[in-house]
Amino acid sequence: MYMCIAANAQNFENTSVLTTTLRNFPENRGVVLGLLKGFTGLSGAILAQIYLAVYSDDHSKDVILLIAWLPAVLSVVFVYTIREIDGVKVKEVDELRVFYQFLYVSIVLALVIMGITIAQKMVDFSPAGYAGGCAVVCCLLFAPLFISINQELEVLKKSNQEGIRVCEVRLENLDDIHDHDLDQDQEAKSRLSCYESIFLNKPERGEDYSILQALLSVDMVILYVATFCGLGTSFTAVDNLGQIGESLGYPRKSISTFVSLLSIWNYFGRIFSGFVSEHLLIKYKFPRPLMMTLVLLMSCVGHLLIAFPFSGSVYIASIIIGFSFGAQLPLIFAIVSELFGLKRFSTLFNCAQLGGPVGSYILNVRVTGPMYDRQALKVLERSGLDRSSVKELVCIGKECYRWSFMMLGGVCCFGALATLVLVARTREFYNGDIYSKFKEQKGVAKIEDSQLG
Repeated sequence: MYMCIAANAQNFENTSVLTTTLRNFPENRGVVLGLLKGFTGLSGAILAQIYLAVYSDDHSKDVILLIAWLPAVLSVVFVYTIREIDGVKVKEVDELRVFYQFLYVSIVLALVIMGITIAQKMVDFSPAGYAGGCAVVCCLLFAPLFISINQELEVLKKSNQEGIRVCEVRLENLDDIHDHDLDQDQEAKSRLSCYESIFLNKPERGEDYSILQALLSVDMVILYVATFCGLGTSFTAVDNLGQIGESLGYPRKSISTFVSLLSIWNYFGRIFSGFVSEHLLIKYKFPRPLMMTLVLLMSCVGHLLIAFPFSGSVYIASIIIGFSFGAQLPLIFAIVSELFGLKRFSTLFNCAQLGGPVGSYILNVRVTGPMYDRQALKVLERSGLDRSSVKELVCIGKECYRWSFMMLGGVCCFGALATLVLVARTREFYNGDIYSKFKEQKGVAKIEDSQLG
């Protein structure tokens, strides 16, 4: 019960934070998703520094107590800041500039955490040293809050100085017109059968789909296949990384380095996919599904480096798999929001990522695990030992994960081919201005200086 609640707790935070923030900044959704998921990627390392500062030793009970109360308290404190901002912007604000400031802070935070983590492995820290490292991490963590406050003050100051007046337009009998149109729409929809409504009378891409229209669409099926292949193989590699290092004869410190590299590059993958995909989309009409294709092909290379190892190859593989693993989630969430609209995004993005745990269970538990055990039995047979003579099957050698990761590479490649189908299906959609309706809905009156008074 505890593991069930703990494993699914993040979905509640994701649903509230991601959905709200995307509706507040729909024209910078890739950037926003990259930032939020990037900080999520760093959260484990941040909690580790807080734990070391508070307890400075290793007690499992203290760890469980910390992760029980700290996230809950932070959620209660900040819950009222997570809300949709209504109203008309007085003046266009360079949102992207502020988001880049957040990006710079997060990069410095990631580098500082990496430096502190490496130093803690090489040198014995005193309680004061742990406290100092935690203080630096917390200051950087809350730096975006002060950037936001400063930005709000600038906007308020400019609006007071310029005294911009928004033109008012009166529409008489608006309620009657709206009610009449609503009655007509409901009457038209009632004449459609359930089959026609879900499969034949779908909205255009980018408009708000119903839940069933989205879940039963070909685009969503392709995304589900991509998440099954991409996230499923990545989860499998992450879960087996320690045992992979052990089978190839790496020392314990090197295995710990693999995990650290994977975590840090997981963060950089999330940031990269968010900011770079948004830039390429806006400037060059580079479709986000094609970025997903490239990320999955990169992940395939990482799996093959494990299947055919050489000296130091696992270091490279952990960087590649960590980067591609982190890059996938912001891309999946952004694609779902762009193709199916934001109205039911909270349900749809959770459904879209279901392929990850399903793929992890099938590929890890049902495929990689049994294949590893078979290779371990072969090693026992070659050494002349009987299965009953050992408590746990341990495989040492390059053959232990060769066939399983060759298969994972093939699955990941298949996922990349599936996303190419989505690229072809959405080519016209991404060639247009996918944010045009949000620009029209802003309702911002751009008044020249000569018109101010």
